[in-house]
Amino acid sequence: MAGHMSADVSEYLSQNPELAQWIDTQRDYCESNKQWSARREFILRNMEAFPTVKPGVPSSSLDRLLSLSMVWANHVFLGCNYPQAVMDKIKEMGEGIVVQDAPVHKTAKEGIMAKGKRSCAAEGDADSGVKRARSAPNEVDSRPAGRTTARPMGQKCGPCPQAPTEHQPFFNRLYKAVAWKLVSAGGFGPNLDHFEILRSCVESCKQTLTCVFVPLKDIAGLPASRAQKEGHVCEIRCQTVYMGTGYGRDEPAARAMASKEALKVFQGRKVTVKICRRRYKGKDMEDLMLLDEQPRSQGFPPALSYPFQDEQLEDGSS
Repeated sequence: MAGHMSADVSEYLSQNPELAQWIDTQRDYCESNKQWSARREFILRNMEAFPTVKPGVPSSSLDRLLSLSMVWANHVFLGCNYPQAVMDKIKEMGEGIVVQDAPVHKTAKEGIMAKGKRSCAAEGDADSGVKRARSAPNEVDSRPAGRTTARPMGQKCGPCPQAPTEHQPFFNRLYKAVAWKLVSAGGFGPNLDHFEILRSCVESCKQTLTCVFVPLKDIAGLPASRAQKEGHVCEIRCQTVYMGTGYGRDEPAARAMASKEALKVFQGRKVTVKICRRRYKGKDMEDLMLLDEQPRSQGFPPALSYPFQDEQLEDGSS
């Protein structure tokens, strides 16, 4: 397939309508045309490297490919940095993909940042900002109807104020799907395949889960007793909404625990999408979270990812 991936991806997809129909379901609601075009090519180029990935067939390999595509896109368009092994992997997978007018991200080494790295919100230089401002009105937005969000001009980071209202109908449907699934499985319990239940319910609602994995040793600020432990932490989101975090000895175990925590939210009478304050890379940030009605005595776990970044003026100009 890689031999077909060039500037004419659209023509290749026109010759493979089933593949084209499936790949479009993987687009995130907040991706611009440019971002989705690049990430779509990343997915198509690397499908052969994941032989168990079949369009429309859920699998752990597909989850990993989609997660890597999001990591790559976050690095290219937002300037996010990840552990070196992950960076090496996505750079290898993204080799040969040309992104026109890609944002230029400044680093601390250049003396631009005042203190440390800015968490996934690296900004392009002034010239890049002018280019984005000029090109935005000319870019036709083909995002799915009803899922476009407008961001105020002054808001560069964080979910839009109206985002909870926009996401709530989907999670109401997901709540019903999970409830029926748990009933058919005999109720919530430790012997369930929590990830499979969550994944199948999300996909029955025509969406996909996003799983972010971080080695425990790479997470700053942990108590000394835990910082030395091996293992991974997994964060699960859907439509950029945070659902759960879990720890395990490896990625599948961490994902299973995160799925279990996410399913616990569905045990109440309803679920609600809210904007809450969380820690991300040592800073307090606003995040979209899925919550139940239970009071919380402790704060939320720190975020492993942060999908709400400056969307390059295009949303604010609408």
